[in-house]
Formats: sequence, structure tokens, C-alpha cells
Amino acid sequence: MNRYRPRTFALELLMVAVGVAFLFPVYALITLSLKNADQIASSPLGLPRPPTLHNYSEAWSAASLGGALLSSTLVTVLSLVLLIAIGSCAAYFLARTRSRLGYGMYVLFLLGIVLPFQLGMIPLYNLFSRLDLIGSYQSIIVFYSGIQLPFTIFLYTGFIRALPSEYASAALVDGASHWQAYTRIVFPLLRPITGTVLILNAVFIWNDFFTPLLYLAGSDHETVPVRIFAFVGQYVSDYGLVFAGLVLGAIPILVVFLVLQRYVIKGFASGLKG
Repeated sequence: MNRYRPRTFALELLMVAVGVAFLFPVYALITLSLKNADQIASSPLGLPRPPTLHNYSEAWSAASLGGALLSSTLVTVLSLVLLIAIGSCAAYFLARTRSRLGYGMYVLFLLGIVLPFQLGMIPLYNLFSRLDLIGSYQSIIVFYSGIQLPFTIFLYTGFIRALPSEYASAALVDGASHWQAYTRIVFPLLRPITGTVLILNAVFIWNDFFTPLLYLAGSDHETVPVRIFAFVGQYVSDYGLVFAGLVLGAIPILVVFLVLQRYVIKGFASGLKG
């Protein structure tokens, strides 16, 4: 039997400290959202006495979070649909081809992960402005689909390379086309990595602030982070409303994460095999 040693006790204390460090921001977020301005000024980290839900109702109405949640949901869902459809198809070709063209395209997509997307912000903004797409859903959906596509292809390609190729080969021998082999044989096997792609891209798109501020600010399609930013001013900031808005905005993506969490580690680890 393993003996309980001082080293074990030290490791337990370390893990407890790490857990407290991760839980502290959540504690601060929730407690500050339940306080009025006077309580925040006098005791920002103390427990709310008494707690109030006024910040939540005020944030919902003042920032029109209902419409912002709808905009964020629409942008996130449509972007994910494009990423999964295009990324999985491209990854299937890159994973199964042995040509120089396929390898070159794969390296090109990997460069898209390394290069910072900020390099193309100004040219892309000018392009969308000339196309009269600033302030529309189309501009930001196209942006997210393009900027996250290299990462999505990287995950899918590694996972598909780890799958036995005999499944699709058998379908091709039986007379199926490559499209039929992909849609009916390969894609159903991609469920673990698709869950990983969904949650990683959804978290990035849902929480992104800079891109919606650039493309959607001032329109009727502002997302949750941009609407919450309205509570922060140069001279006056209502942090109770800010933190209440953050809690309301985090609930949908938290639910998605809890539903798909079992696929994240499994799919990501499988994708690294390639």
C-alpha cells in the first residue's frame, strides 16, 4: 500500500491552491453581480448583504441583452456550421491524398494558425466596407469562418488520419463516390472531434469582443460583449451591471460546454495522433 507522505500532503495543498485560484474569478464575478454600487465601493470582495437581482433585470433591459444574445447565437451557430462543413470536407481530402498539392495545401493551412489574424484586419475591413457589408451578419460570419478554418482543418485532419482508411475504401469498392463515402461512412465517425471543434470555436466566437466591435458596432446586430461594453465609460462605470451582464452572457456557452465536455479531451487527443 502507498503510504501517506509529506510530499503527498504538499501536493494536495498545491492542488487546493490551484483550485482556489481558478474559482476566485467565478466567486468575484457572481458576488459583484449581486451587489449595488455602494456595496461594491465599500466591500468589493465581501459577500453581498443583502444580495440583489436588480443588476440582472437592469442589464437585461438597459443593454437589450435579449437581442444581443440572439445576435451572438446566430453568428456563432452559422459560423460553426460553415466551419464544420468546409473544414471536415477539406480535411478529408488532405488526410487521404498523398500528392504534393495536398501536402502543400496542408502546410498553407498550418501557416494560417501561426500568422496573427490582426495582419489582415485593415485590408478585410476595407474589402467589406467596399462591399457594403459593415454592420451585417455576413461580414462577421465570413470573417470567423475564414480565421478559424485553419485550426478546424488541423483538428479534423489529424483525427481522420488516425481512422482506418479501410472503411471508406470498402465503400468505394462497392461503387460509392468519394462524397458518399465521406457523408455516410467518414463523417459519422467524426463525432468526437466535431464536439471538440464545436466547443473550442464556439468559445472563441462567443467571447470575442474586438471583431464585433469593429464590424457591428452601432448596428442592430451587436453581440453580447459589445452591448456589455456600453456600461463602461471614461468617467463612470457601473460594474454591477457589467458583471451581471457577463453572467447572463456566459450562461449559454457554459451550457454548451457542459453538454459537449466529454468530447473535448477525447477528440482533441485523438486529433493529435496524426
